[in-house]
Amino acid sequence: MNGAELFGGAELRFGWLIISDTVLYTWLIMAALALFCLLLARCLKEEPGPLQTAAEGLVEAIEAAVAQVLPGRPHRLVPFVGTLWIFLVVANLLGIVPGLHSPTRDLSATAALAFLVFLSVHVFGISSEGLKSYLKHYLSPNPILLPFNLIGELTRTVALAVRLFGNIMSLELTALLVLLVAGFLAPVPVLMLHVIEALVQAYIFGMLALVYIAGGIESQQLTRGRNKPCPT
Repeated sequence: MNGAELFGGAELRFGWLIISDTVLYTWLIMAALALFCLLLARCLKEEPGPLQTAAEGLVEAIEAAVAQVLPGRPHRLVPFVGTLWIFLVVANLLGIVPGLHSPTRDLSATAALAFLVFLSVHVFGISSEGLKSYLKHYLSPNPILLPFNLIGELTRTVALAVRLFGNIMSLELTALLVLLVAGFLAPVPVLMLHVIEALVQAYIFGMLALVYIAGGIESQQLTRGRNKPCPT
């Protein structure tokens, strides 16, 4: 499902090449975040100003959130999960800018993000436990559960994509309908709802990704725990 069909998004055409507004906004967000981080890195000081203090506080908050799920090894996941969180916050909030739309209200964008999480689970899991040890957890506690474990991997990835897409699309659609019906006097509470819901959905997506990745990293430990005999 393309967000342009629901919200009338624009498309750029260069002959046979068609660039949807979802792709355009996604790349603009990535470019803006990369440029901001580059400029911020060039302006770091021993005595931080307000912007540097805010950035350091954000990094510390992300590290604390990761450490709660994966104690002792948070720094492995902070770059990926932190980037995912920041991107989702900006992407979800883009819809409040007049004339722009959140790329996450397009199922193709949320599916791509969910696929990245799917890959990261296995990449971090294999790098932590080794290929053979990591694959063993699909056979635990009984090899007969292998198909169900594989189906579980796919269904949670689909659910991750559909959940974010459905919430952001419905949020923008609701704001559009209220704006059409009530005019420009009503959007203030709707705007506040949009901001809160956008932040909540970004947090949920990032936290689920963090839990899935942590589960992949600790899969072999969980397998050992299942196979460990009970004390007598």
